[in-house]
Amino acid sequence: MTLGPDRLVLLWMLEGRTRVDDAAGWDTWELLGYISSGCLLSRTLRLALIDAPSPALSAHPQYPLQRSIRDPPLIYVCSPGSATEPGGKGRLGIFDLADIPPPYSPSSVASDLPNPPTIPSELTPSRPGADTSAGSTPATPQQEADSRRRRSHQAEHLSSTNRRRRRSSSNPPNPSVPGTGGRAGGHTAVDEVSSLHEQNQIQSGVPSEGYPPSSKRRRLANMRPDGISTTNNYSQVGKGGTASPAQKAAASRTLNGQSSHSSSNGESRTGGFQKSSKKSKYFNHDREEVTRILIQSLHELGYSGSAALLSSESGYQLESPAVAIFRNAILEGRWAEAERILVQSFQASEQGQTEDETTSKEKLALVENADKSEMLFYLRQQKFLELLEERALPGALIVLRQELTPLDYDIGRLHALSSLLMCPPEHLHDQVGWDSPVGFSRERLLSELSKFISPSVMIPDNRLATLLDHVKQNQINHCLYHNTAESPSLYSDHMCDRNDFPLSTKLELNQHSDEVWHCQFSHDGTKLVTAGRDSSVIIYDTSTFSVLYKLLGHEAGVAHAVWSPDDSKLITCSQDKTARVWSMETGRCLLTINHHRQPVTAAVWAPDGESFVTASLDKSSQLCHWSIRGQPLHMWPNGFRVQDCAITPDGRRLIAVDVESKIRVFNFNTHEQEYSLPLKSKATSVAVSSDSRYMLVNLTECEIQLIDIETSEVLRRFQGQKQSTFIIRSTFGGAAENFVVSGSEDSRIYVWHKENGSLVETLEGHLQGCVNAISWNPADPGMFASAGDDCLVKMWVPFNTVLDMEVPY
Repeated sequence: MTLGPDRLVLLWMLEGRTRVDDAAGWDTWELLGYISSGCLLSRTLRLALIDAPSPALSAHPQYPLQRSIRDPPLIYVCSPGSATEPGGKGRLGIFDLADIPPPYSPSSVASDLPNPPTIPSELTPSRPGADTSAGSTPATPQQEADSRRRRSHQAEHLSSTNRRRRRSSSNPPNPSVPGTGGRAGGHTAVDEVSSLHEQNQIQSGVPSEGYPPSSKRRRLANMRPDGISTTNNYSQVGKGGTASPAQKAAASRTLNGQSSHSSSNGESRTGGFQKSSKKSKYFNHDREEVTRILIQSLHELGYSGSAALLSSESGYQLESPAVAIFRNAILEGRWAEAERILVQSFQASEQGQTEDETTSKEKLALVENADKSEMLFYLRQQKFLELLEERALPGALIVLRQELTPLDYDIGRLHALSSLLMCPPEHLHDQVGWDSPVGFSRERLLSELSKFISPSVMIPDNRLATLLDHVKQNQINHCLYHNTAESPSLYSDHMCDRNDFPLSTKLELNQHSDEVWHCQFSHDGTKLVTAGRDSSVIIYDTSTFSVLYKLLGHEAGVAHAVWSPDDSKLITCSQDKTARVWSMETGRCLLTINHHRQPVTAAVWAPDGESFVTASLDKSSQLCHWSIRGQPLHMWPNGFRVQDCAITPDGRRLIAVDVESKIRVFNFNTHEQEYSLPLKSKATSVAVSSDSRYMLVNLTECEIQLIDIETSEVLRRFQGQKQSTFIIRSTFGGAAENFVVSGSEDSRIYVWHKENGSLVETLEGHLQGCVNAISWNPADPGMFASAGDDCLVKMWVPFNTVLDMEVPY
C-alpha cells in the first residue's frame, strides 16, 4: 500500500512547534507500525498528503519542509528545549518521543490509557541504527536497504496481527513493554485511533458520507490541533493538566475585544462579542449578563487569570473593542481621541445604525437619553481641570472659551470653572472635590460617562458589588428588628430576633423635680445629659448611671442641650434668653451668651468644634454664629423666628425650622440661603442623618417627614403618634440609623422602620403627659433614653439585658 515518492508526510504537532523531514517513498503501514510502538495517542496526530507540496500545508506558519531526495528519509520532531532545536547538540528520533507522557490528555482518550508511560531518565533512540550524536557517520546504501526490509516485515506482521485481533476480539489482552511492541493494554495504537474516531462520530453527530469510512479514514478523522475542539467551541483540558500557550493567548485576547479561535459551530458574532452557543437561562437570569458580570467581578477581585479563562471558555467578552479603546483614551488622557469616538457615536445613533454596526465600527452604543452636550462638557471639564493643575493657564483658558463655552451647558457650572483660574494651586483639589491623584479623577469621569453608554457593551463599575448591596439592603428592609452595624451574610437569609431589640425599660432616672424636656447621649456613649423645666441640667455616667454633674445657673427651664464633637463641652439653651457653654472636665460654666432678647430654643456645634450657632425666637437675632470665645462671627438676616436648627455632619449646610411653617437651608460656609421649603403645618424639631443626606422634621399635625436635603423631596411620612401643641424631638435610631423614633402626647413611644415606613413597635412606659425627647445611644445600639412630663428619664434595653446601677446622687 505505497502511495509513491514525495506523496506522504507525517505532520506531528507538539505544542505548536514542529519540524518534519520528507517521507518520500515510505510505506503507509510501515510508518504506522513504527508510530504504534508507543502511546502516541496522547499527542495530536495529523497525516496529510501533499503534492509538491500542498498549498494549505505550505501556508501553515510552522511548516518548515525542505524538499530533498534521500532514500530512505529520516523523520524528526523537536519540542521546545529538545536537542533538535536550532543550535541544539543533536537530533532526536521520533520514536524516542513515544515514551514521553503527554502534557495533557483529552477526556475521551485518557480513560483508555490509565497507565501512561513514565518519562525515561535518558532519551536514547529506540530505532535500530539511529545515532543522535552530531558527528555520526551516515549509513551505507546496503545498511539502509536492510533496515527498510526489516521495517517492511514488521509492518506486515503488525497488520496481520491487527486483522486477527479484530476477528477475535474476545481474546484476553496481552500486555506489552511500552515502546518495544505494537500493543498497549491489549490493543494497538491504530485500533485506539479507529475506536476513538467512531466514538467521536457518535457523540458529535457527524454524519457518514453514505458508506463506512475506511480504516485509514477512521484513523485520521479524529486529529485536531492541540487545545482546540470542535464541540461547543471550547477546549478540554485533563485534570491536573495546563492550558497550552495557544489557549492562554486566546484567553487573554478575548478580554480586550479580540476573538479567541474560529468557531466551527455556526456561532454568530454581534457587536464585537463572541456569542456562546449556550442559550439556556441561569435560574431565569440571562446567561450572558451573568457571565459578563462575573468576568468583571473577577477582574475587580484581582483574579485576572480566572477572568480570562472564563471569557475564553464561555465565549463572552467583558467589553466591546470600541469601549476598550474609549476607556484607554480616557484613562490615558487622549482627549481628542475620546471626543472623536463620542461624536462619531452620536452621529451613528442619529443615522439609525444598529448596535452591531456601531460597535463593529468602533462606535459606542448609547442609551436613548444620552446627552451629547453633557458628555462633551464632562470630558472637556476634565481636560480643563488637568491643565489648571499643571498651571498651563493659557491652554486652560482656550479650553474654557473655545470648547466649554460653545456647548452652552450648565452656565452656573461654567462660571464656577472660570473662577478656578484665580484659585491657588494648593486649593484647587479642595475646590473641585479631588481628594486623590488625577488617575482617580479620570476613573470617576469614566464612571460618570458610562451612565450614557448602553450596559450591553459597557457594564457599570462594580456591578456585582452593587447587586449584592441591593440584596443585603432588601434583607435589612424586610427585617423589622435589624439593629446591628454588621452586614448580613450572603450565605443565608437574614432575620433579627425581636428579643434583641430594646423594648424593655429596666431603669428610671428620677433626679428631676419637674417635666424633663430634653435628653441626649454623648458621641462616645459614656455620658447622658438631661434637662427640663426645673432649670437643672444633669450629667450621668452611663456605665453606672451615677450623677457626674448637676449644672445650675439657668433661671428658667432648659429646653435643649448639645455635646461638642469631642464631648469635652456642652451647650445648654434656656428660656431665660441665654445659652451657656460648660466644661465636662470641671462642670463649670465657660461662657454665657446673653445676646438674644427672646428664649434660646436650640444650639448646634460646627464640625470642627471651634464655633457654634444659637437659634432664638428673637426676630432681630434668630440665628447667630459664635466663636468658642464668644465672639460673633455672623448674624443671619432678620425677619423670622427659629424653633430648632441643625448643621449637617459634613459642615456644608445649616438647617433651620421657623415658627412660620418653613424650613430654611443655608450654605454654612458662604451663609447664603440655598432654598426655603414650605410646610403644611408648624415644625417643632429637625434632626440630620449621620451621612448628611436626610433630615427628619416633626410636624404638629401628627406627622414626621423624611426629606432629602439635596433635592428637598419628601421621601417618607411616618404617622401614628399624637402631636398638636407641645415640642417633641424625634430622632434616627439603631446601629445604622435604620429606625425613626419619636415621643407622643399620648405618653407612648413610636418606632418605625426608616426604609419601608412600617410601624415596628408602640411602647408604653411613661405614666402620663407627653414624651418630649428620645436619644439613641450611638455606642450601644441596644439602648435608648426617653424623657417625659412625668419627671422621669427611662432607659430602654432588650429583655435579657441587666444594667449595672449604683445608688443615684
